[in-house]
Formats: sequence, structure tokens, C-alpha cells
Amino acid sequence: MIRSMTGFGTADGVVGSARISVEIRTVNHRFFSPSLKLPSALSRWENEVREALRKRIARGHVTVSARMERTATAGASIDEVRFGEYAVQLKALRDANALDGEVDVGTVLRLPDVLRAGVEDEVPEDGGDVFVAIVDQAAVALLAMRESEGARLATVVLDRLALVDAAVERIAVRAPERVVAQRDRLLENVAKLAGGVALDEQRLAQEVAILADRLDVGEELDRFHTHIAAFRDALRDGSGEGVGKRLGFLLQEMLRETNTTGSKANDAVIQRDVIAIKEELERIREQVENIE
Repeated sequence: MIRSMTGFGTADGVVGSARISVEIRTVNHRFFSPSLKLPSALSRWENEVREALRKRIARGHVTVSARMERTATAGASIDEVRFGEYAVQLKALRDANALDGEVDVGTVLRLPDVLRAGVEDEVPEDGGDVFVAIVDQAAVALLAMRESEGARLATVVLDRLALVDAAVERIAVRAPERVVAQRDRLLENVAKLAGGVALDEQRLAQEVAILADRLDVGEELDRFHTHIAAFRDALRDGSGEGVGKRLGFLLQEMLRETNTTGSKANDAVIQRDVIAIKEELERIREQVENIE
């Protein structure tokens, strides 16, 4: 199934006595590019999270954010060692500077890192598997959204490709007509220049053959049809990794054939279709850049 590289997924669960909420956002990128924003208590499992994401996501810039909250039964804790150190230092400063008053508990508790929420302590050492499973759940939700968006992209691209195919067919019909018109114009001009003088019919036939070969776009159109068929097959199949890259390559090949056809055209009708094809290929390219 075709997947967009744009998506969003969430999941939450409990690790130890802490509730963990995970959000994953993705946007288009040429490669798999993860960016993890984890609390310090969860950062020890960054490698495991990256590997879990790599199994689910082939391409895209992936941003993972995790948030921790205390459960109802969890309480705050006091760092008694730090509390004592602060108390001693405050008393020493009071005595050294001949200050009045006592060092009270409230003052010490308000100092940095004395009163801890205790969330980090609520995540056990063996909680990595549970945390990674929550991340994986968020990735599954993300993939569901990417697949839904991918189906929409496939429909849009196929509609655009149908317009390209129609323009190629019009060129295929016009191409032989254009050769005949050019041949007749050449013969007419030669006859005018000759002014009734006898012409070398064999030489004239050779010139007409050279003109027809120079204007022939049959090979370009045949390859174009092959690329269109391959593009449709890749888009509808959607199996394996790198579908977006394959589609991008086929678009490059179609653009190459379009440019060659345009350079050989020497015909206003064909040139209009060549311009229309280029415009549609550019629109398709913009959509394909967001396909995984």
C-alpha cells in the first residue's frame, strides 16, 4: 500500500508507576531521519526506540516526543542529602554575616533539586520493553494515517497521469500528420525555387526521408508509454520499500522523453501538448515527493 510521508500518531501507557504519553510526527525526507525528544529517565532507551521506528518507517523525518506524568499513587520525594547540605551552608552564611533569624524548612525546600517529583524514580530499569511497546503503538497509529493519506495521493497522481497519457496519445496522432505536412511543404518550396527546372527525384526522395527521420518521435513515444505503464504498476502495487524513489526515477525518464519530443516537434500543436505534459509532470512530482 502506498504511504504518505506525512502523518501523526499517539499512544500512552504505564511504565512502572509513571504514565507515558508518546507522540510521533513525520514529514517528507529523502531518508529515514529520526529526532527523539525524551525525558532523561527514558533517554537510556533511545537506541531501542530508533530501531523500533526503523522497522515501521522507511523514509521521512520522524519526530518522537514523550511526556511523563506521576500516577495518582506516586508522591514527591525529598533529597535528604542535598537538604542537609543546603541547611549547613545557609547556617554558615548566616553566622559568617551576622544575620538574624533561623534557617526554616520551607526555605530549604524551595532551593533547587531538594524537592523532587519522583517521576524518574518511578521508571524501573527493566521498563524499556514496555516503553518501546508504547512507541510502537504510536507508530502503528501513525502508519494508519500515512496509508490513508497515501491512498488519497495515489488517486490524485493517477488522475494527473491520465492527463499526461492523453496528451501523449494526441502527439502520437499528430506526429505522422505533421511529417506529411512538412513533406508537402518541402516539395512545394523546392518546386517554387526550381522554377520549372527538372529535379532529381531520387535526391528529393532522400531529402524527404531525412526530414521524416529527423521529425520522427515514435521511439520517444514508445518509451513514454512504457514509463507510464511502469509508473501505474508501481503506484498500484506499492509493495516493498522505496516506491517514492522509483516513481521519482520514472518521472525523470518521462521528462527526458518530453524534452526530446519537444525538440523534434517543429509543430505548434505538438508543442502545446509538450508544455501541458511538463506542467502535469511537475504537479505529479510535487505529490510523489511526499510518498514513502
